[in-house]
Amino acid sequence: MKLVIHHNTRFTYSQPLLYTVQTLHLWPVSSVCQTVEFWDIRTPGTLHSQPDAEGNRVHSFSLVARPEQGLRDNSIVAWGTVSTHGVAEFTDTGLLPHPAFYLRSTALAEPHPRLAAWARSVVPSLTATLDAGRLPAVADLVALAGAVADRVRYRKGSTNVETTALEAFDWELGVCQDQAHVMVAVCRSIGLPARYVSGYFYAANEPDLASHAWADVCLDPATRRWISLDVTHRCPTDQRHIRLAAATDYTACLPVKGLRRGGGEESMAVDIRIGPWTDADEPGRSQG
Repeated sequence: MKLVIHHNTRFTYSQPLLYTVQTLHLWPVSSVCQTVEFWDIRTPGTLHSQPDAEGNRVHSFSLVARPEQGLRDNSIVAWGTVSTHGVAEFTDTGLLPHPAFYLRSTALAEPHPRLAAWARSVVPSLTATLDAGRLPAVADLVALAGAVADRVRYRKGSTNVETTALEAFDWELGVCQDQAHVMVAVCRSIGLPARYVSGYFYAANEPDLASHAWADVCLDPATRRWISLDVTHRCPTDQRHIRLAAATDYTACLPVKGLRRGGGEESMAVDIRIGPWTDADEPGRSQG
């Protein structure tokens, strides 16, 4: 599937903005899962590429203004075309962190004995397999994703970006970010490396999910084999999914993260639009 994405982020300030530096995870990377046909990011400052050990393409920019010239808004526009291949299972290259790196505890996806006990109760065949030293079955991992979706029911506005996996698990409510964090934390709790994935999801009848999140779970650490699972939709990822970045949790791959001086109160508006590619979308852009 060939999709066109427009992702606009606008910050507005009650007072003049004097200085800001922002880091962006807004550039998808070509892989066996997708091909980035072309991509571009427009910012009010000069964009600089940053190294990233987890295989993501990261950029940053900064703005400096005199008090009398302080900015009242800051707009970031990412747009381009990506062909998705519907691949859910893939093998990491040796340049990426070893899967054991994704067993580590992080603030938003911390392993916990209660999560491990719950996994044993809802998908006993999975934990029995792991206890026997065997590799997990895809069907069991899909069942676990479905169990997480049942436990953490999707409700917009029920959590915030700082909600932890254990909080969402206990509240039994959340959005795709929370469902992905719970899946990651549960997997880590039973000894399976897992990471958080941010991206886009195309569905004409689900515009609220255009900005989406899911989980990668390691099938075989020895061969670095992984599977991507969309907890919200209870299935492996497919042609509707576009990967932006993967990391230990949301805080490690925010689409936009920054520091500022001045500006007073800040508000942010995000508009993401995804649709099938047409001939009208052909103008040349920077390739990714």
